[in-house]
Amino acid sequence: MTDTRQAPTARRYPFSEPDRLDLDPLYARLRRTDPVTRVRLPFGEEAWLATRYQDVRTLLGDPRFSRAASVGRDEPRTTSQQVGGGLLAMDPPDHSRLRRLVAKAFTARRVEELRPATTAIANELIDAMTAAGPPADLVEHFATPLPVRVICRLLGVPTTDQELFRTWSEAIVSTTSLSPERIEEYIGNLHAYMASLIAQRRVAPTEDLIGALVQARDDDNDRLSEEEMVELAAGLLAAGHETTVTQIPNFVYVLFTNPPKLAELRADPDLVPAAVEELLRYVPLGAASAFARYATEDVELSGVLIRAGEPVLGSLSAANRDGEVFTDPDGLDFARGANPHLGFGHGVHHCLGAQLARMELQVALRTLLGRLPELRLAVDEKDLPWKSGLLVRGLRAMPVSW
Repeated sequence: MTDTRQAPTARRYPFSEPDRLDLDPLYARLRRTDPVTRVRLPFGEEAWLATRYQDVRTLLGDPRFSRAASVGRDEPRTTSQQVGGGLLAMDPPDHSRLRRLVAKAFTARRVEELRPATTAIANELIDAMTAAGPPADLVEHFATPLPVRVICRLLGVPTTDQELFRTWSEAIVSTTSLSPERIEEYIGNLHAYMASLIAQRRVAPTEDLIGALVQARDDDNDRLSEEEMVELAAGLLAAGHETTVTQIPNFVYVLFTNPPKLAELRADPDLVPAAVEELLRYVPLGAASAFARYATEDVELSGVLIRAGEPVLGSLSAANRDGEVFTDPDGLDFARGANPHLGFGHGVHHCLGAQLARMELQVALRTLLGRLPELRLAVDEKDLPWKSGLLVRGLRAMPVSW
């Protein structure tokens, strides 16, 4: 057992700048030799970083690790400003109280009811692309509007305002792409926008999710404060599209750069659901680990003693490549049986919109493969522009032809 007072000098983290969707090879070495290691992020206090699947799963699911304990601490992070509050900074029972209010909107049944409308939107977007003719930017004309229109429909947000909140939502995932002042401005704008929609629902109640939150707040003031309602609605709007917008072109990029796997999917579209799960495991969406958990008592992970009060980060990307859990972890296998990946996290903070994201990604791949069987990059792969300064990694643009 290792005592933190004898721990080696902390490694600089992130270990390197993101390179497309490649995972830094240091993660694999750490899993073997130093699975729980000390790291120092650009801002905040030093932390432990867990890289093995079982340790990361324990970190996310064991109540001895707390997100609420991050409040008031100098949380390790990649951005100068502290991460805001809301669901991600809560533990049960407060977290459970808020999550229950919105969970019914994201059940498997409710999401499946949205599948036909999502498919119709996907076909409409491809109709517009093909009518305009190639080349087209898949990010701008397909990957972005699809999840945006779906989350707008679910929440009851006017799609005519999508350019506004798309701009503001970058503040949620920015590390260095925006200045601290601009991040504060954008988050303030997003919260003010949601507050105005909430005020409208009080005058004219609706059946959408924002309307349901207003009803829950007004029927029982103890269940949901006004501030909680605004933060929850803003967080759902931003998180409900930001990662899926990024993952659609990420998935397409992986298929383009793995022609045999693309051919496999084209030959058998029924593999799409399994392919989505495998791509969720394989693609390292995060540029670095975030949202540290704080130990509420002494806990041991892989022989390392985590003292009460110390923060621990878990690398989902490293965990998803753990050979102790996944055969051929660095390869793509659409025939993989059980796939207990941590792409949506684990435990009480397991992604609320996981079912919605799964459905959208399935619809996106199935529709693209079915409607555009000759879909291909319109530029050389090395010329694709990648985002930078964000918590997530993805393409700024993806010119395609067909």
